[in-house]
Amino acid sequence: MSRYWIGVVSKTHVERGVSGGFCQLCHGKAAPLKRMAKGDWLIYYSPKFDMGGSESYQQFTAIGRIADNAPYEFAMSVDFVPFRRNVRYEKAAHTSIRPLLEKLSFIKDPKRWGYAFRFGHFEITRDDFELISFAMLGKVPTN
Repeated sequence: MSRYWIGVVSKTHVERGVSGGFCQLCHGKAAPLKRMAKGDWLIYYSPKFDMGGSESYQQFTAIGRIADNAPYEFAMSVDFVPFRRNVRYEKAAHTSIRPLLEKLSFIKDPKRWGYAFRFGHFEITRDDFELISFAMLGKVPTN
């Protein structure tokens, strides 16, 4: 049975992952990637345009399905070797979170909605997944 996840990553980093068919979470840590299994769904939420930048984005930016069995290391430089997972991404529209705030079960207080994203990776319900995926894709992907 598939599980559903949110990853919190800047828009520009999401675009790199989508073009390369991979995901990275929480600055390359293995632990969040180990929580996911082949066939699980990942939705990226991008609070900012660039990591470390000040330009707000606040949109769901990608949706895809985990395509491999385990995380793997990838040397981006001599000093940075993050963990990744392979993902089959759907062609999706970037979608503002604002119209969905009152409907998402993981948003406990719409006035403080950013609190839900503070850890960078978390599991969501199938209902939340369907709501977001329909907004991004105009359909709900099948398992």
